[in-house]
Amino acid sequence: MAALWTLPLLLSARLLGCLALTPPDELPQPHNLPPSLGFNISHGGPSVDLPMALRVFSVDYHHVQAPFEIVLWIMLASLAKLGFHWSGRVPAVVPESCVLIMVGLLVGGVIYGVRHSAPPTLSADAFFLFLLPPIVLDAGYFLPGRLFFENLGTILWYAVLGTLWNVLGIGLSLYGVCLLAQSSLGDVSLLHCLLFGSLIAAVDPVAVLSVFQEMHVNEQLHILVFGESLLNDAVTVVLYKLFESFLRLPSVSGLDVLLGGCRVVVVGLGGLCVGLFFGLVAALTSRFTSKAQVIAPLFVFLYSYLSYLTSEMLHLSGIMAIVTCAVTMKQYVEANVSEHSNTSIQYFLKMWSSVSETLIFIFLGVSTIQDVHMWSWPFVCSTLLLCLIWRATGVLLLTAVVNKLRRNAVTFRDQFIIAYGGLRGAICFSLVFLIDDFPKKRLFITTTIVVILFTVFVQGMTIKPLVELLDVKRKKRALPTVSEEIHSRLIDHLLAGIEDVVGYWGQHYWKDKFEQFNKKYLRRFLIREDHQARSSILRVYQELERREQRGDEEAPPLVDPRSHSRLLLPEEMDSIRRILSRNLQNFNNKQTPAYSRHTLHQDATTDRTRKPLHRHQSLGERRTHWPQQWCHNSDSVTLELTALSRLLAVCSISPRPVLQDSSATAQTGPADPRPAGDDQVSPQHQVPAGRTPKKQLSFVLENEKQQ
Repeated sequence: MAALWTLPLLLSARLLGCLALTPPDELPQPHNLPPSLGFNISHGGPSVDLPMALRVFSVDYHHVQAPFEIVLWIMLASLAKLGFHWSGRVPAVVPESCVLIMVGLLVGGVIYGVRHSAPPTLSADAFFLFLLPPIVLDAGYFLPGRLFFENLGTILWYAVLGTLWNVLGIGLSLYGVCLLAQSSLGDVSLLHCLLFGSLIAAVDPVAVLSVFQEMHVNEQLHILVFGESLLNDAVTVVLYKLFESFLRLPSVSGLDVLLGGCRVVVVGLGGLCVGLFFGLVAALTSRFTSKAQVIAPLFVFLYSYLSYLTSEMLHLSGIMAIVTCAVTMKQYVEANVSEHSNTSIQYFLKMWSSVSETLIFIFLGVSTIQDVHMWSWPFVCSTLLLCLIWRATGVLLLTAVVNKLRRNAVTFRDQFIIAYGGLRGAICFSLVFLIDDFPKKRLFITTTIVVILFTVFVQGMTIKPLVELLDVKRKKRALPTVSEEIHSRLIDHLLAGIEDVVGYWGQHYWKDKFEQFNKKYLRRFLIREDHQARSSILRVYQELERREQRGDEEAPPLVDPRSHSRLLLPEEMDSIRRILSRNLQNFNNKQTPAYSRHTLHQDATTDRTRKPLHRHQSLGERRTHWPQQWCHNSDSVTLELTALSRLLAVCSISPRPVLQDSSATAQTGPADPRPAGDDQVSPQHQVPAGRTPKKQLSFVLENEKQQ
């Protein structure tokens, strides 16, 4: 374990030591000369000498310097993450982000000791163009759509109004502190304070995700905090650029403020439209990838990244664009590409975002070791205190208003976690280096680093004990079953119908309208015809199959551990699969006429010649007559029966044997050890004369037959 932590440190120190010993004025060898030839530089021009000796071994580090250092940094980040997860009880006490920042501090100290100069910092362009897009793409692609859109109003309420509240409150309060400390902070203007307030109010989704995913809080609390941090970044970046434009103007008038407000709306809506356009184009492109499934996952990354770059080129919100693109194309891309492609997309996104997140936290620690720090006790302490106060008051006031419009009110415990979970990270750290040079820029950098370290270490390490102390509702570990999914959809349809009857256009009404539009137009245009499911139960079944193919870590076990029934043995599971497959085969080979009240039943003797369907006991008694329209579409019926068989596969089986059907009993004799009273039929359930009795269909596990 110690080797995992010391190896990257030694590699970085050795590399940067070699860089420190390399003289800066050393000229590289001309590329047009072979390495084995010597050359002399004279005033008359270069003169090539005769080869003195053939070089057996040579080193040309400058030729591979950039990619070599990038690979070393990625290796350092990966080994640090690996060492964290193999460090025993450390993950249960310290969040991963804190450990990575400490590793970065250690690496930065080693670099500073070797080179006697400040270590390299993470540039804003590298962060916003290369490291942030993978994290936001992963968050948007795997965003729980149902929870997000059900709480979209509350998320926008927190993200827009809450951000404005924090920016204006922190900026104006810091300007008051600067007025009180004229001797040391007198040269800080109001616009500089508002600019600093816009960047320090940015709740970082990277830090929030790394902490809240380890706590497994309930779905509503998680989506409120995560959604607010995701959209909060878009708002803070827009406000930061707005105040930066104000600083470059000679004077700010009321018209400039009005135009600035319009610019905020245009930037946000423009990014949303760009993301929607590229998401639909990506979905349409994936429709034609049936003959080239290998490159199908590539379009997901290319179109998403292209939407982000296009928005940045047009000075729109890149975060809004890439999130909208990911949410738009997800359901259509998953329906068009194969299961292997879906698995590739998932794992590549997770790997890409995990590496980017690890690099960001390590560079936060490395960049802390700098020579540009400036300290001011009033400014630093006031900023730290004001960030906590204004966020807490904003959450309390905004929640008091939004709870009057919500059916599920946000509890006081959840409000405390939302206010306490406002962690700062790389967003504000990258923005502070973009500020134009002025006398107090170094003070802003130092204050930003202090706020980041305080929120990540103090709040990040104490939020998990507070969640346990306050007994905050946790997330259910088991994924919803097929029946729960079907019942939730049924309730959605009922609520949409009720809203339509009473004339109330609520979220269920608009959701039902969008589903109708999606089914009638978008799915027909963006999804291949052979991949369109004909019923909702098939779509649920396909989603469960995708989870199984992806190997979802949170997938529920085959048997609920809370149930009191025994676990199924492997041979029992094999027996169930064989029986289900035999049932499907018998059903496909079965030709039964349609039932109508104008036709008579068939003779009972004809039913005895057919192979009985082996049924699960929990299904009870079923009629052997099936509608004729099912027989014309055997593939759809087979899929639906397969979906139903999935329900049977996860059920527990009672160990006692049961009866076979009546035809089998006449040949093999009774096999049911139950009392005779159980086989008696009550008068109201007796079959009248002239009607075919219902079959008693069930099955016995093969291993129990052998016993």
